[in-house]
Amino acid sequence: MKYQLFGHTGLRVSELALGTMGFGTEWGWGVDFESSKAIFELYTHAGGNFIDTANRYTEGSSEKFIGEFMKADRDHFVLATKYSLKDRNGDPNFAGNHRKNMMRSVRESLKRLQTDYIDILWLHIWDFTTSPEEVLIGLNDLISRGLVHYIGISDTPAWRVAQANTIAELRGWNKFAGIQVEYNLINRTAERDLLPMAKAFDMAVTPWAPLAGGALTGKYLKGEKGRLPETSKRLNERSLAIAQVVVAIAMEMGCLPAQVALRWATQRNQTVIPIVGATKPAHIQDAFGSTGINIPEEMLKRLNDVSAFELGFPGDFFNEPGVIDVAYGQTKHLINMRARN
Repeated sequence: MKYQLFGHTGLRVSELALGTMGFGTEWGWGVDFESSKAIFELYTHAGGNFIDTANRYTEGSSEKFIGEFMKADRDHFVLATKYSLKDRNGDPNFAGNHRKNMMRSVRESLKRLQTDYIDILWLHIWDFTTSPEEVLIGLNDLISRGLVHYIGISDTPAWRVAQANTIAELRGWNKFAGIQVEYNLINRTAERDLLPMAKAFDMAVTPWAPLAGGALTGKYLKGEKGRLPETSKRLNERSLAIAQVVVAIAMEMGCLPAQVALRWATQRNQTVIPIVGATKPAHIQDAFGSTGINIPEEMLKRLNDVSAFELGFPGDFFNEPGVIDVAYGQTKHLINMRARN
């Protein structure tokens, strides 16, 4: 496996991250300790070093399992976990972005992970009650104490991430180096503002659900059942049409549909590191194959065309011929736009 730089930092992480939300059976669909260990070892033996978990995953079992798996060589791994989501019902301060929950959550994660530090701490979801200054000061305190090395942010509006990173830049604080978003061929809406924002701030993008809950593997075209409800946006007429094109291209390339879907996500003009979850060793083994293929331009166009969506305002407005005419005086084709896109 090859490696990518984690955003604007010098940290080297695998081109695929191992998602561990299914490590543990508390939620009724994950895998036990031994099966989780088999998946973990398969990933690490292939050269993977980027492990993604969270305080909430399987009520803490995911972190406990990972702590056991990596303790013999802790410094080798790039360990990412998250805070923000609840650890207890009925107590408002056991969830949220605020400093009290941040410090408590990190302290408990360190215990479960059997480690002295977290390589990347993600803010899991924006709570709309805590100021960016409070979040940033708390995260900087964790970094200055050596408990956290780098910070990222997940499931947060682009304008809020941009505001936070601008504040951090002006005050000399640590900036968010990565962002987690849902991003796949079925849901490309992150291209409206989240991906351009991440590129502008030199942030790594780590998509969750890069296979759209299995919809892009083609299994639902065969009538197989999974955890997705029939009303899911990933199982409508549009999503099935996208999956059909993914399957067709995979057949033409002689690879698996999952590999095509993953590779499409990484063939962007910026750093994209998919988070690949697995409940069977075969799932992670299949994902590895995506790193050895390259989708030709003609096939990329077919994928982009079938998954096209409306950018909305102002994205579509910028692409209107009349707007391009008045904004560039009929000279846009003469200007090298690459450095600004």
